[in-house]
Amino acid sequence: AEEGHEVVIAFVGKYNKGGGDAYQSVIAALHHAAVAIQRKLKIEWIDATDLERPPAGTDDPEVAERVMQAEARLRSAHGIFVPGGFGDRGIEGKARAAGLAREWRKPYFGVCLGMQVAIIQFARDVLGLPDATSEEFDKDKRSKNHVIMYMPEISKETMGANMRLGARWVEFNDPANSLGAGLYGGADRIMERHRHRYEFNVKYKERFEAKGLIFSGQDEKKERMDVIELPTSEHPFYLAVQFHPEYKSRPGMPSPPFYGFVAAASNPEGVPEIVATCRRKGANSHWTPLEV
Repeated sequence: AEEGHEVVIAFVGKYNKGGGDAYQSVIAALHHAAVAIQRKLKIEWIDATDLERPPAGTDDPEVAERVMQAEARLRSAHGIFVPGGFGDRGIEGKARAAGLAREWRKPYFGVCLGMQVAIIQFARDVLGLPDATSEEFDKDKRSKNHVIMYMPEISKETMGANMRLGARWVEFNDPANSLGAGLYGGADRIMERHRHRYEFNVKYKERFEAKGLIFSGQDEKKERMDVIELPTSEHPFYLAVQFHPEYKSRPGMPSPPFYGFVAAASNPEGVPEIVATCRRKGANSHWTPLEV
């Protein structure tokens, strides 16, 4: 991989200081994928707050210059990645990154919060809901459109031991046509590890679907949305997941969505063949235990 062509991934995080220590498992998963396609990985670290525009009506040349430079770095990368995280700092920058990746038709992959901000920005840009946000970031309840909500069965008063954790099944509703399912070898369900307390508000599901967003992966009860994607006819690679696939990535066995993302960033036009190759290989028992 050291001798391969470089693939540049814009990493839009909020814990970037410290050389990426907060993102070690994700960095490893990106490297596993890059090695598998014989590419040299370069991470372009972008602080999410640098993408946040100043409030309307304000004129701050320094902020405008910072945003312009961050956007230029984002655009120059081959792919845009938004990882997980907690709290509202940098959220608007992460959401903008997801929206720009969609607008620029640049390969995008979001994990956990990276899926939630993609949903939020889609609601704002495509559904015409400018106040769309997550309940997590709207403590004063100013928004009427919480497209991301607190999981109803979890206590809001207790901060400890109240997350949806561990390995859980994710089922694909249309595995024959899903980008995500294709990367997992055409599997109709997979087992991946979760770590979150907020989720998509399903009362908005039909409105999103009517505008082209695909909820391709769900939990076993069809109550929780775990995978979103755009049709490859509309975007070369736009995929986000609620779970944390980096936790099961291994050297020589890269996480399927990370593999697909890095491969798409390296060659966006080659995505159909990438997915077809994964389908020919079939499902792997590492992600489909007891199924293969």
